[in-house]
Amino acid sequence: MNRLYVLALVAAGCAGDLDPQWQLDHDRIVALRAEPPGIAAGEQAELSGLVAMKGGDTVEAAPEAAIVASPQAMTGVLAFDGGRWVVTAPDETRIAAARTELGLAPDAPVPLIIGVSYAQQTLLATKTVTIGMQLANPVLGDVLIDGAPAPGTPDAIVVPATGDVTLATPIDNVTQDINWLTSVGEMHDFDLADATLRLASDDERADGNLVVVVRDDAGGATWRVWPLHKQ
Repeated sequence: MNRLYVLALVAAGCAGDLDPQWQLDHDRIVALRAEPPGIAAGEQAELSGLVAMKGGDTVEAAPEAAIVASPQAMTGVLAFDGGRWVVTAPDETRIAAARTELGLAPDAPVPLIIGVSYAQQTLLATKTVTIGMQLANPVLGDVLIDGAPAPGTPDAIVVPATGDVTLATPIDNVTQDINWLTSVGEMHDFDLADATLRLASDDERADGNLVVVVRDDAGGATWRVWPLHKQ
């Protein structure tokens, strides 16, 4: 992997460690996604990210820049096309060369590590796309807000000025992880399927976003973003 990129990535990660993991009200890459996360020879995957900015909204966007960090045998499979970053899996000969470079078994899928950046290269992260195996992103189940179905995106979720709001969505606890994130109030049990958004009169923001991200153990990810407003 590109050494300078790794050093910058470590520095960027350390700078964000002072904020709670559920806090959206600071500059951060919330999640990255490849659609789909695993592709066979000749197939394509598109990269996108969920990015939050302090005082602003959380939005889905293509990376501003991207590079193949590893393996070197896969250099050239990533291209910027019509405002999108797209990975095209190479033929079986190049996939075999990548396996040799990484010391993998002859039939093993290849982890393609891509470095991405946002906000003029101040926000850095890596995303792994599996080459040589077809994979799909997880499907987000029904989301409940205080026991009622969440509104469709981009409709706003309206919450009381103070008190607790329950959040819930089903996940597979064996193969999936979940994060609830907010820029309004405080999130409790942010990494459980059932979480609580706690609101207080002294919250710094009355308007922002609520986000749920579900990841699986195969590198897949899915999310939803809502505007959030305190009455």
